[in-house]
Amino acid sequence: MCDQDHFDKDRRDYEALGLVTRKQFGVLLGAGVAMLLPRVANAAPVAESDVNITTPDGTADCYFVHPVSGTGPGVLVWPDIFGLRPAFRQMGKRLAESGYSVLVVNPFYRTQKAPTSAQGAATPIPQLLPLAQSLNATTHVTDAKAFIGWLDQQPSVAKNRKIGTQGYCMGGAMAFRTAYAVPDRVGAVASFHGGNGLVTANPDSPHLQAAMTKAQFLVAIAQNDDMQAPTEKTVMKETFDKAGLSAEVEVYAAMHGWCPPDSGVYSEPNAEKAWSRLLALYGKALA
Repeated sequence: MCDQDHFDKDRRDYEALGLVTRKQFGVLLGAGVAMLLPRVANAAPVAESDVNITTPDGTADCYFVHPVSGTGPGVLVWPDIFGLRPAFRQMGKRLAESGYSVLVVNPFYRTQKAPTSAQGAATPIPQLLPLAQSLNATTHVTDAKAFIGWLDQQPSVAKNRKIGTQGYCMGGAMAFRTAYAVPDRVGAVASFHGGNGLVTANPDSPHLQAAMTKAQFLVAIAQNDDMQAPTEKTVMKETFDKAGLSAEVEVYAAMHGWCPPDSGVYSEPNAEKAWSRLLALYGKALA
């Protein structure tokens, strides 16, 4: 699910702080512009570029950002249903400033080049469902192999260190399946407000495929997603525990979509908590 109920509240909060006017907020959010994302302390200088990656199904337009010197672990970022946009570019850049070589992809490249949401994170979800429905477990695995393979060809990616992957909303399932697709390379997986797509009754459920890997996991669940599917966190914990995998599974006091700074339900305190747990995961699993 993708919840936009708090759009007006966020606008009022920003206006009360004197940061933007009603018109400015609407323009910024409609364009998908990331707002007020905290800066990284001692940020590394980075190089950023738009790249095209060949996959078995076509050419994917992506954003690649990495420190200008040295090598670091590669990270594959799967955006939410609103796709590759300024907010995710800023999120990827922030991670690169922390020492990682980051690839943020357009998961909908088969259908449309980015931007794929006309109004950014304010785009009505029904307009985007056909894009999301064009993807499945097979495309997740195919794309994961292509993107990880591309990362491993980049000079800035450390070949002697594992790769991390993180997904938001529908991207959570894609991150899980990335570890399944390339188990020898992926050492850390993070899902943020992955919705109710991580645990299904199918044999190719993302949580079951993820449990077949050797990765470490961070699963941050939105409180409203947990209310809709209260047993999923327990299922994931039990599945990962049975497989002997390290997994931090937690429900956050935030709404589905709280991490991207252009989201109508963006919660900076919870997003920063998730960010700190992500860095802790990568620092441990990708060392």
